Amino acid sequence: MTIAPARKPGTDRQQPAPAGTPGRPRVGAYPWVMAGSIAFAVAGAAVSLNGVLRGWAWYWPVLTTVLVVSLTLAVLRSVRAQPLLVTAGGFLSLAAILTLTFFRSSSFAGILPTGASLSELDRLIRRASETVLSETAPVAPNVGIVMVICVVLGLAVILVDALAVPLGMPAATGVGLLAILVVPAMIKPQSVGFWAFAAVVAGYLMILACSQWYVPDARTPADSARSPGQARRAVLTGAVAVAATLVLPLAIPGFDQGTFPQGSRINPWGQSTGLNPMITLGNSLRTPAGSGRITYATNSPAPLYLRSVTVDNFDGDSWGPDDRNASRRPLGNQIDPGYAVPDMQQLVTAIDAGTFTSPYLPVPYAPESVRGLEGRWTWDPATLSIRGTDTTSRRQEYLVTSTVPKVTAGLLARSSAPVQGIADDFTRIPGNIPDIVRSTADTVAGSGSTPYDKAMAIQKYLRSAEFTYSLQSPVQGGYDGNGLSVLADFLNQKSGYCIHYASAMAVMARLEGIPSRIAVGYAPGRLTGATVSVAGQGALPEYEVDARDAHAWPELYFQGLGWVPFEPTPSRGVVPDYATETSASSAPNALDNGDDLVPGATPAPAPAPSAAPLPGPESGVITNTGSQLLPWLTGIGALLGAALLAASPRLIRAGIRARRLRTADPAAAVPLAWSEMVDLGTDYGLPPQPSETPRAYSARLCGSQLLGEPGGMDEAAHQAAAALTAEFERQKYGPPSGGEPEADQPETARKASRSSEITAARIAALESAFRANSPTLRRLQAAWLPASVVGRFGRLLAVPFRAAGVAVGKAAKATARTWSARWSGDS
Repeated sequence: MTIAPARKPGTDRQQPAPAGTPGRPRVGAYPWVMAGSIAFAVAGAAVSLNGVLRGWAWYWPVLTTVLVVSLTLAVLRSVRAQPLLVTAGGFLSLAAILTLTFFRSSSFAGILPTGASLSELDRLIRRASETVLSETAPVAPNVGIVMVICVVLGLAVILVDALAVPLGMPAATGVGLLAILVVPAMIKPQSVGFWAFAAVVAGYLMILACSQWYVPDARTPADSARSPGQARRAVLTGAVAVAATLVLPLAIPGFDQGTFPQGSRINPWGQSTGLNPMITLGNSLRTPAGSGRITYATNSPAPLYLRSVTVDNFDGDSWGPDDRNASRRPLGNQIDPGYAVPDMQQLVTAIDAGTFTSPYLPVPYAPESVRGLEGRWTWDPATLSIRGTDTTSRRQEYLVTSTVPKVTAGLLARSSAPVQGIADDFTRIPGNIPDIVRSTADTVAGSGSTPYDKAMAIQKYLRSAEFTYSLQSPVQGGYDGNGLSVLADFLNQKSGYCIHYASAMAVMARLEGIPSRIAVGYAPGRLTGATVSVAGQGALPEYEVDARDAHAWPELYFQGLGWVPFEPTPSRGVVPDYATETSASSAPNALDNGDDLVPGATPAPAPAPSAAPLPGPESGVITNTGSQLLPWLTGIGALLGAALLAASPRLIRAGIRARRLRTADPAAAVPLAWSEMVDLGTDYGLPPQPSETPRAYSARLCGSQLLGEPGGMDEAAHQAAAALTAEFERQKYGPPSGGEPEADQPETARKASRSSEITAARIAALESAFRANSPTLRRLQAAWLPASVVGRFGRLLAVPFRAAGVAVGKAAKATARTWSARWSGDS
């Protein structure tokens, strides 16, 4: 018997083709509809970032990036490019649109990055990092943070497309969309928002419907057939997913109260146990139950203020700490403030940082020495802030010796000499100061004759009845931050909390020629009722503070006196004696936790005895939910990541099978079904031999223990193997079929659907027999570590080594020929 040479499936079949593409079935609308669905879903998810970023100016470059990447994927898929080429094209288009948008001036032809573009990229990434670390939402949409968001959303488009099309797992695309929503769900008090959530749900349902409505063929999705009942299943899957997002927040700890997505917010870590300067302060003050508890005992007649870090670097977009790594000194026995102030009072304070976790150490100002710390610490001569090199403040117990200068209004009024020896960092004024800030500073303080007069005028204005203290107004008004645009909004709205008042006074002081900075730390807190024994001091009263006592206040520099604190925040705390107006109301009798925040940890006189805090109603211990949950959440996250990695071979195998069994091209269905049978045999330990014919492999498979005895319980599996083998041999080795009249599209769809159902039933019968006749270990290996997928991974990893071997072999042969020619010439 003569066997005809093998031909590719469908080589000589007569198929109708659109004009201009002879011999190739048309691709249809699938790539465009799927790309549009993905773009709609990702662009809708991006809407939720409004509130994380201020305004809407950032949305247009984001939308452009999403559309360009989606369009590129659709174009490549419409010309029947291989899946890997489609994904690679998505990455290239993302790089091109990012270069055109953000690096046009340093690129070649506007879309090709150069070395200068990479330097600019590094600068923008550092800018974005500074924004994340130094600002609280909503942040100003600077170029760096917008570029990062464009990158993330462009990658999200590629991820969702890969899950929906080549991997054949459209339901899993919700993971990529959920990843976008996690950011606003964790940061924004209003969570994701209704419209953004609705857009994501609609886009997700469109992806599911598109993947089910258009049935892809072996290589490229085509819209020639529809699968009955698939749309109904897609709607059911989407409805279950949407219901889960609405119900899970009610059942899982870590969601704030309210109805998701508008009123619920993911908060799995509890509240911050550390004070990240200028970013978590507002959230800490809004915390109903304090966290990050610190206790201290002091010989001061009044409670002290603990300073964590000094914020002095202001670039116009935000305030941030300048760590001055080059000038920091190792923490030794003595800390020198760098200037002498007469009439000082020395204090001793024992501090237990507890669960407060920060690289910055909370201490009273101005520290002279710190003893008892673990790890390496450094201090900044310019600000006296203490920072850990390889450790944090968590669980540290230490003894601080500090000095408090006795400053009076008379000394400040006489300190009118020009400031000397102060770094430019404390006087620098950004060039983009809003007009309202300049005009307000000039109107309020322009008539002052001395720096002290100007400072008092600014403080009096901010503490006047025009302003109100509010933790919620900045969030609701969209100006809960510390940049210049936020400052302009604050001066218009005249409502905010300590960050806004401290920032306003610091900036206006610089406009009036007074060096300024912002101290971030803790107000005094409450007595615990306990005492702590300190060597040489006896039993000292103990105080406690937590996140609700977080505070920020401005400090102004006066020549000969040093840094002096002021209190511009109205109705909160006790104004120092030197900054008290004769017409001001008397100070409150007690400091309420979080309500009567006063500036401290500063070179200021001790508050009046009447301002001493009374013991709070709470017990001495406050549970720290965040620190308790964090190790568990970290472990759970690691386990989930490991589980996903372990399940990846199974997921890939499932995607390959789904694609093979969902083909709508009858010419490709038979070889794909045969490939699935071969892979099943490989997974269960019976791979084909290199020279084995399809019939020989089928006979060996049927004669093995995997299929059991024919005529018994596994008869359906034997019939399935015989049918798949016969159809494969008929198509591969049989005579080509002649031209057939074109059938109408509904009839073709019904035949394709029926054929797919029969093939799926045969494969299911084979797998059922394989599982029934295999030992447990073999079944587990076939399910979770299929040999067909592992073999593909191995071959893929071997490609570069084979290429290197070929190159080495060719080089060796060329070298041998060269030496042979030389020896022949010499002889």
